[in-house]
Amino acid sequence: MKKILAISGGIDSMCLLDMFKNDPEAIVAHFNHGTRPSSDDDQLFVASFAKKYQLPFYTKKSILGPDVSEADARAARYDFLNELAEELNGKIYTAHHLNDLFESIAINIARGTGWRGLTPFNNSTIEHPLLHFSKAEIYCYAYANGIVYRQDPTNTDSSYLRNRLRPAIAAMIIEQPDLAEKLHSLYLKQTEIRQEIETLSEALLPRAGTYPRAAFTALDDATAIELLRQVLASHQISVTRPKLHDFLDAIRTYRPGKQFNLPKDRLVRFNKTSFML
Repeated sequence: MKKILAISGGIDSMCLLDMFKNDPEAIVAHFNHGTRPSSDDDQLFVASFAKKYQLPFYTKKSILGPDVSEADARAARYDFLNELAEELNGKIYTAHHLNDLFESIAINIARGTGWRGLTPFNNSTIEHPLLHFSKAEIYCYAYANGIVYRQDPTNTDSSYLRNRLRPAIAAMIIEQPDLAEKLHSLYLKQTEIRQEIETLSEALLPRAGTYPRAAFTALDDATAIELLRQVLASHQISVTRPKLHDFLDAIRTYRPGKQFNLPKDRLVRFNKTSFML
């Protein structure tokens, strides 16, 4: 399977590229956001290294402008990467590292996350080869291997919450390695739980739109809620946690013929042994 390396030109992704430069399955992918004058220079820089290592190079340019949100920029980048992965039958490789993991967890906690917020990079379609490395270790690797990279000026923009958190998290990882190890272990455990739930979902639930009520009555509440979340996600339906609990209660107690309302005017119909979306 092709390895689609998401390379921005920054230190993290250039270290990733260096690690895979001799891999015959590696492909260099660069998304030009068009958010600043130096964006085109970043694209040319990455292209030059793809040529140097004789790796296929794919790029796409959008004019998102300097005021684009971090979320919109990320969405546009992953649209490009996912389209490329589908076209080339490949898997996306990103340069996210240990500090990125902690930053994302901290942001999710600040926003009131549930347990899923502890696994921000859990995606079966994406690999994160650097996730065990801290930022300090990446700098050491770059120095030892003579890695050339470009600086993204937005990394020092204090208007981004992630940038304001970054110095504190970097210091924490250096000063409290035991805490860093525990958080990473928690991430791995939560990833394992998520994968087990997905496996359980595949085993217990069909994909034709009709689901057995017994699958939800025989399980404990926490597991049943996660299974129900999987069902709704397969139909592109997102609901709040209280609504999920209401839905679970309906599955367990509603009489045949009764209906339950979901967002976007979706109705759930119940019979004696199953419900239909």
